[in-house]
Amino acid sequence: MYPTKVVLANGASINIRYHEPRKIIKLPLDMTTLSEDERKARLEKRKPKRKIKITEIVEDNFNAKKYLKYIKK
Repeated sequence: MYPTKVVLANGASINIRYHEPRKIIKLPLDMTTLSEDERKARLEKRKPKRKIKITEIVEDNFNAKKYLKYIKK
């Protein structure tokens, strides 16, 4: 038996002896005890985050002929 910490849904923690070597066991939250606003907030956190695509328009005004005089032949 291994010493393990169990974290309850309300944030309280207790120490127990568990048959597998684990440090922390977190118990799930009972969704039926939450208010409607808290339930919606929890469900929103579970959804995957949307990736924001940033597109930048870069003006390319590079002229290679301008730098030909610096190249040794």
